[in-house]
Amino acid sequence: MTVENHSDTFSIGGDVEIHRLGYGAMRLTGEEIVGEPDDPENARAVLGHAVDCGVDFVDTADSYGPGVSERLIGESGIGEDCVVATKAGLLRNRDGDWLPHGDPDYVRNQVLCSLDRLRTDSIDLYQFHRPDPDTPFEDSIEAFAELKDEGLVEHVGLSNVSVERLEEARDIVEIATVQNRYNVGDREAADVLDACEEHGIGFIPWFPLGAGELGDREAAVEAVADAHDATPQQIALAWLLERSPVTLPIPGTSSVEHLESNVAATAIELDDEEMKRLE
Repeated sequence: MTVENHSDTFSIGGDVEIHRLGYGAMRLTGEEIVGEPDDPENARAVLGHAVDCGVDFVDTADSYGPGVSERLIGESGIGEDCVVATKAGLLRNRDGDWLPHGDPDYVRNQVLCSLDRLRTDSIDLYQFHRPDPDTPFEDSIEAFAELKDEGLVEHVGLSNVSVERLEEARDIVEIATVQNRYNVGDREAADVLDACEEHGIGFIPWFPLGAGELGDREAAVEAVADAHDATPQQIALAWLLERSPVTLPIPGTSSVEHLESNVAATAIELDDEEMKRLE
């Protein structure tokens, strides 16, 4: 099972070409995205198998574990064969809450931690995980821009932002990608996707499968899935790939079986009538 040339590839920042179906490494950690996985060897095996399947874009964050997902990626050695994207800007407390923290000094410290865990000299794509209401947005983005200028970061991305925030950031540094919640059942970020398409910016839809909750589109997704002898999850991924040439879905799993099922979605082509049904 390998990635098909569905919708071809995308060039991050205009110079790093990847297959448009990536892998999200959040689920490789322990329960509730905290601590070590029950089977670290299996986690590393899933990462390796993703690359064997043709996946060449892996997304993670310093807050996944925290630090666990990045370390597993570094130990797996896949960074030599694929683009690794990570993020900074969220903390985890003991209750597992996600707390925005975009202080420039913190970002600068975290990039050093991420470089060490990922076992690399430069991060391919470094993303601001979430705007921090207690830190001026411009200050946070300036920190990312400086890290790029210093060569610690190759490309800068954003996550969980509005169109207005995207434009503010673009005035400071070139933005290669935006990662917002988006799937066939949740299209609140459609305006951000449209802006990314206009500017040739990669759009990474997190929660791409919506945990199977597709709202009033569930019946349509199931009908299209039946027509293709596919699962609803595969149709949800195929829809994202067809939705725009800049979408870069990153479904995550800790299972080789689910990984192969996700990769198989790249071979599904939806026609105009099916896309209308899913709209």
